[in-house]
Amino acid sequence: MPMKNLLKNIAIGILIFLILSTIFSYFWSGTEMNQKQAVSLNELALKVKNGEIKNMVVSDPEVRAITQDDKILVTNKEAGVSIIETLKNLGVTEDDLAKVQIEIKTTSDWLLWGALILQTILPLALIFIFFMWMNKQAQKSVGQAFTFGKVNLKISSPKDKVTFKDVADLDEAKQELMEVVEFLKNPKKFLDVGAKIPRGVLLMGPPGSGKTLLARAVAGEAGVPFFHISGAEFVELFVGVGASRVRDAFTTAKRAAPSILFIDEIDAVGRERGAGLGGGHDEREQTLNQILVEMDGFDRETNVIVMAATNRPDILDPALLRPGRFDRRIVLDLPDLIGREEILKIHCRGKILESGVDLRRVAERTPGFSGADLANLVNEAAILAARRNKKEIGQSELLESIEKVILGPERKSRYISDKEKHIIAYHEAGHALVTYYSPDADPVQKVSIIARGQAGGYTLKMPLEDRRLQTRKQFLAELAIFLGGYTAEKLYLGDISTGAANDLKEASELARKLVMQFGMSDKLGPVTFGKTEEMIFLGREISTVRNYSEETAEKIDKEVARLIREAQKEAEKKLKEHKIQMDVLVQTLLEKEVLEKEEFEKLIKESTNKSGKSLKDKQSRS
Repeated sequence: MPMKNLLKNIAIGILIFLILSTIFSYFWSGTEMNQKQAVSLNELALKVKNGEIKNMVVSDPEVRAITQDDKILVTNKEAGVSIIETLKNLGVTEDDLAKVQIEIKTTSDWLLWGALILQTILPLALIFIFFMWMNKQAQKSVGQAFTFGKVNLKISSPKDKVTFKDVADLDEAKQELMEVVEFLKNPKKFLDVGAKIPRGVLLMGPPGSGKTLLARAVAGEAGVPFFHISGAEFVELFVGVGASRVRDAFTTAKRAAPSILFIDEIDAVGRERGAGLGGGHDEREQTLNQILVEMDGFDRETNVIVMAATNRPDILDPALLRPGRFDRRIVLDLPDLIGREEILKIHCRGKILESGVDLRRVAERTPGFSGADLANLVNEAAILAARRNKKEIGQSELLESIEKVILGPERKSRYISDKEKHIIAYHEAGHALVTYYSPDADPVQKVSIIARGQAGGYTLKMPLEDRRLQTRKQFLAELAIFLGGYTAEKLYLGDISTGAANDLKEASELARKLVMQFGMSDKLGPVTFGKTEEMIFLGREISTVRNYSEETAEKIDKEVARLIREAQKEAEKKLKEHKIQMDVLVQTLLEKEVLEKEEFEKLIKESTNKSGKSLKDKQSRS
């Protein structure tokens, strides 16, 4: 980058010099160059005889004559000789000279010096200034090269102060971190009893769970400087740069002690050593070694707490996790129902809500949402309210934003033919009905045939309560729901479309997990199959090692296929049994396009009652 900037500055300097040179040449030569005509003294004398000259200006040795038609003639005479004598020697009479107005100009010393300056000194001065500027730019680039190993540490400003009051949920994590806050406030209290406060605190949790926010809150509670940097910023192509930046970061934090040094996404440099393409000598591993050395260098009086965050604790080097380094590990989980409601209240601060807005209902419809997802939800609701020219955020905006966060924005402008709309209606009705009539499935919250995100339509279902475990019956119900759209198309339309492609993919993956990971196959029993191998340096799963025979692999394939077939049969059974409800639901979707939970359940109950009454009437007539 410094070399690129240097070349850019050189090019700009050369361009400026050329422009100045052009301007100087233009003004020095004068604007009259195109009007001047050089003649000899004989020609000038002849024109004086013929009366073609009206005046002459003599600046020894130059003679400038102006003709009757205002043309400029230029010639030179012998220095020190009068122009009148010169013309007389060439045959010009006194009468001819009397018709010409002659002006004699004497060149003063300052004009001579001025001309000298313009001709010599000024260009040299411009060249000197240009090279001085180039030298300054070069020194600047060299200085940048010497600061290449400096780290760009960010420090939080007082206006960005965050405390534990700004962090909802995460009560256990905050309790753990209060010891760190107490140490930073009053380290003598711990040192007097011989206690050693953990030097490193590792925050582990899924993306958006509040790791960075919690680290800021610790600094805010303790009232100490908070330095933060991403782990990826340490790593450079050049050898030794990462280690140098680590030293600089720790030195900066020590100078401001007591302080907190926060390394976000530490897995970028903290992955297990010896597993990369560079063996044990690549730049990333040298950076990690320097982090370990710096943390070991803390003494009892060094009031610096190193905090780090990661969502991949499984790939971290064991040396990072041993006592004396990141020996305190705090797990942050996704918020439960109560936690989500508290988080929503925090993010709704400073926003005007309509009376009657029920954040509890929003929290109920957002299981699996992280704190970042909820913050985004509230912001999207505010944007939506502003788009509708509303001064307050209503319940409808909040609920609609849930779907936008999950599935993406609505695409009402997307053209869908009547035939495709018909297929989508049957597809989504199939998902909705199988869900409704499956006791172990989550309830339907909304059914829509309006395109949203990548989906042509969608059936939104949410659990009534948070759960950490899922049973075999719930998984089997989920399989049947995945195949509900596919089965409805095949059963009622006599054909299938590509709209079920993602459903089939999800169903196949789930069925294989049931057999290979969860031990939920009756035929294969409570056994797991396959071992995932991961190249730590490259990241992500590269291959799966087969720790089972070909015979077992065949059994696995057959069992997966069996689960899929049974799920399809279950979906088909439910759809055949409730054909009346299917017809009513499809017709209503084609008319309204969207059905909320209350409308959907009311529609199913009314159609069920009508079908039951019709059946009774039929039986009584027979």
